[in-house]
Amino acid sequence: MSPKTQSYKATNEHVKIIGRTHYSNDVLWLALSGGGVEFSFHGTKAEITLRGDAIALSGNNLARVGISVNGKRVIDDQVDQPLQSYTVFESETAQNVTIRLIKLSEAAMSTVGIQEIAVDAADGIKPTPDEVHKIEFIGDSITCGYGVDDEVGLHSFSTATEDVTKTYAYLTAQQLHADYSMVSYSGYGIITGYTENDQKLSTHLIPDYYEKVGKSEGKFDDRVLPQDLRWDFRKFVPGLIVINLGTNDDSYTKEDTGKQTEYAEQYVEFLKMVRRNNPHAPILCTLGIMGDRLYPFVELAVKQYTLQTGDSNINAMKFDVQLEADGYAADFHPSQATHRKAADKLTAQIKELMEW
Repeated sequence: MSPKTQSYKATNEHVKIIGRTHYSNDVLWLALSGGGVEFSFHGTKAEITLRGDAIALSGNNLARVGISVNGKRVIDDQVDQPLQSYTVFESETAQNVTIRLIKLSEAAMSTVGIQEIAVDAADGIKPTPDEVHKIEFIGDSITCGYGVDDEVGLHSFSTATEDVTKTYAYLTAQQLHADYSMVSYSGYGIITGYTENDQKLSTHLIPDYYEKVGKSEGKFDDRVLPQDLRWDFRKFVPGLIVINLGTNDDSYTKEDTGKQTEYAEQYVEFLKMVRRNNPHAPILCTLGIMGDRLYPFVELAVKQYTLQTGDSNINAMKFDVQLEADGYAADFHPSQATHRKAADKLTAQIKELMEW
């Protein structure tokens, strides 16, 4: 290290923390899609060192990270080492630099830690300012960006082809100049995860993990599972919550009105949980990108929730169903074109609803 290089930890003092994270033994751990940090400095060089979890050594469904400098992605990698360093910026002359590091892949398979940020900059690094608005997105594979970088509908899942920055949720936050936090898991639902045998998959329920830091096979610091840690809702207080859940439930409920009604009833209970943890945020319930058969029951849940609680700070919105003409990503998930259309629709709805 040259004498002018200064080293920093990824704490609030030095970086803006994005999404749900966990700080342990001087490392900031990321699990959920979209988790990360952003900071700025005036200088000539920046290097970031990441910690892999035990999964980094297994070679399967590794954590994918993207690092951008002044809005342009310069690193796109899957972490397959216990420690991995990246020189993300280098210049002969000092420049104003903003660096954003985002976990592009989802929580369930793997986690990654930010060990150290080293810069050649006289005044060090500082967090980028907060945006005017804050949104929490709660969703499934669509929100995770499942397969968005593999636009062959017959291909299957890989963290290598997930990129949350190409999703409707991330794009909406960008368009609205909003900070975000995402809670999303592929295959998860309200009453069941995605199923192909008409049996409920009760291990894959968003309500079971909404109040946790995350849910993953990968341990933080090789010792703590994110699902064993309660999330502190004071750390991110959203001005709006967008829920997009039901696509996986539909694999079980199909045309069965009894099952669809059960989905609506449990959705009401989930809304109560969301409200307990977020007393003031308006809630917007959405569905439809990969099919809108359950959407009337989203509307029913919203109506029943208001009747039961007297809380009318809640709305519903139907997304347009994806079009074959816009292409498909892996496992017939939304393509980049579909995500962009969905982002435009959601952004317009939020502007109208929130007067942002």
